[in-house]
Amino acid sequence: MQAIYRTGPMPANALEASSAFYAEHLVAIAELLADGPDTLVVIFPPATHDHRGWRRAAIADLARAHAPTRVLGLIDGDPAGVSRALAYCESAEGVTGQLLAVDGNPVKNPA
Repeated sequence: MQAIYRTGPMPANALEASSAFYAEHLVAIAELLADGPDTLVVIFPPATHDHRGWRRAAIADLARAHAPTRVLGLIDGDPAGVSRALAYCESAEGVTGQLLAVDGNPVKNPA
């Protein structure tokens, strides 16, 4: 079973966004993890590059704390790309603690 949590809009400033994540979203994420999903995917809204560090740290810490549940982060993007990324997250049994950016460009196999 894969659980999905969307943070929704967050402050533009990285420090304020990090504080908001821990203050406003961590309890709900812990409740989802308590249900024992195989995978939890946290979907963050797009943001500037300075948000990447705190997001990576939060996802990695959640993954370590809640193993064997796999915890992954997605940076929201193109809806079709998010659907493909969610399917990947559900099937990638060895992947946890990672933050993935969704750009809407599917991987193409060379012919």
